[in-house]
Amino acid sequence: MAGRVDLDGNPINPITICMIGAGGFIGSHLCEKLMSETPHKVLAVDVYNDKIKHLLEPATLTWADRIQFHRINIKNDSRLEGLIKMADLTINLAAICTPADYNTRPLDTIYSNFIDALPVVKYCSENGKRLIHFSTCEVYGKTIGAFLPKDSPLRQDPAYYVLKEDASPCIFGSIEKQRWSYACAKQLIERLIYAEGAENGLEFTIVRPFNWIGPRMDFIPGIDGPSEGVPRVLACFSNNLLRREPLKLVDGGESQRTFIYIKDAVEAVLLMIENPARANGHILNVGNPNNEVTVRQLAEMMTQVYSKVSGESSLETPTIDVSSKEFYGEGYDDSDKRIPDMTIINKQLGWNPKTSLWDLLESTLTYQHRTYAEAIKQAMSKTTAN
Repeated sequence: MAGRVDLDGNPINPITICMIGAGGFIGSHLCEKLMSETPHKVLAVDVYNDKIKHLLEPATLTWADRIQFHRINIKNDSRLEGLIKMADLTINLAAICTPADYNTRPLDTIYSNFIDALPVVKYCSENGKRLIHFSTCEVYGKTIGAFLPKDSPLRQDPAYYVLKEDASPCIFGSIEKQRWSYACAKQLIERLIYAEGAENGLEFTIVRPFNWIGPRMDFIPGIDGPSEGVPRVLACFSNNLLRREPLKLVDGGESQRTFIYIKDAVEAVLLMIENPARANGHILNVGNPNNEVTVRQLAEMMTQVYSKVSGESSLETPTIDVSSKEFYGEGYDDSDKRIPDMTIINKQLGWNPKTSLWDLLESTLTYQHRTYAEAIKQAMSKTTAN
């Protein structure tokens, strides 16, 4: 770690980072990277610490004095401002970000992603602290291309679906489509952070993740998360594969998405942390435009990869089609295609993703099969016995 320098050749000095949501999927991988590769200190704030327990115990770990866990619910805890004051940088990862919740729990979704984030922004601004805030690619909403006729040749023109931080409009569905509650709340907190920067000099970076994937992501229902509720698409498909159930394709699985490996993505975040002069004031897409597939293609690839890592043969009927109303409930809506433009992050931080879709799926499904397969078998046998 000695002699580490930033992208401009300046020495990197150790800093203290207040990481809100450190116990989640992204937080756990970011904490791992910070502990193993940097001298920085982390004040890890979350309600749960299961995913970072291996970093906190035993006390003899080489980095034990550089990470502290603070069990805090940021909704109403006066200790939060003190921790932000103690730190040089705050990273806010806290959010409700499960699509099924946008429809069924729109109030919780709006409060979690806007109201609960307000004090974090306020404390950083008032105390002159830098903020890296995690937003979402959902803020872009629908692409312009989605409004073109199905047979329009313009649908092939990247200008109509490649999403640029500083140029693409944010287009949401009607108010009745509560699925946009998440995107709208996230967009509003982005605008507030941007305004704090313009009016009060807040140093900020806003991150827009495009489907970050890897071990410890999301939850497997009834095993490491609630029995009720639907996780995001990759965890949903993983759950079906582990239970040997057909993968459910919502509205035919025609939506297109890009997926990026979590280890590539946290590499980008570390560059933001350690190069404030290049990252401050920017909104940055972090995704992998080379890993674009339809949800149907994703299901087919995951079925093949899972057969390889588990040694189990595929089901005779590996997928079934369901309507979005049946799957998510009334008021669902979606964007058809989301491709991140990578110009700004490449120019500012020289960063590009590396891992192919096959490789990231193999890493994720190997971890999930090793971690959850036995627990799911036991859960299913209990259900059968009852």
